[in-house]
Amino acid sequence: MKSAIVVFPGSNRERDMALALKRATGKDPVIVWHRGQELPKVDLIALPGGFAHGDYLRCGAMAAKSPIMAEVKKRADQGVAILAVCNGFQVVTEAGLLPGALLPNAGLKFVCRDVHLRVERSMRPFTGRYNAGTVIRVPVAHHDGNYYADKDTLDRLEGEGRVLFRYCAPDGTLADQHNPNGSARFIAGITNERGNVLGMMPHPEDLVDPLLGGTDGAGLFQGLAESLAA
Repeated sequence: MKSAIVVFPGSNRERDMALALKRATGKDPVIVWHRGQELPKVDLIALPGGFAHGDYLRCGAMAAKSPIMAEVKKRADQGVAILAVCNGFQVVTEAGLLPGALLPNAGLKFVCRDVHLRVERSMRPFTGRYNAGTVIRVPVAHHDGNYYADKDTLDRLEGEGRVLFRYCAPDGTLADQHNPNGSARFIAGITNERGNVLGMMPHPEDLVDPLLGGTDGAGLFQGLAESLAA
């Protein structure tokens, strides 16, 4: 599997993403600067976390207009897998690749801690290594991670099986105290209709090595490597 990581001014998780991808694939991803207009031929494009353009205007709004995003959209339309994490999730919603928006956290504070996620559906290429109902532990680190969409959009996401991750308690139950940002219906990650674009606020790339405290996030990258292997 060949991969590329798009870097914007203010990105700060590209190194974490690169290490997770190399650990799963044995190959270094290509790092692509946002001002470019071309991407190499790859199986996966990752948009990492951070504070693109300082999160001015709205988080991800300026990055969504970067020259490289036209090519990212084109590749997404062609079926190339797109993994957008945290700030990357904000960017792809602003770019129209995913519905909804990421609002300021309900508590209006930056949240940085481990959370539990329930895998809602086992599907390639993103969650094929997990069983539906599996609970994993991964970190979050954001101020604007409160996923919002209107009721019709939320119902459509649910009906089409496009909610892949929800915030939950360690036993998998849903309760407000385990929703770190107030996201609608506890949503932590969604896909597009085709299922090749995943946006999620938590950071699976930060729990792929036992030395970092766990490997719950490794399944996502291993599943990508298996699904997208040439």
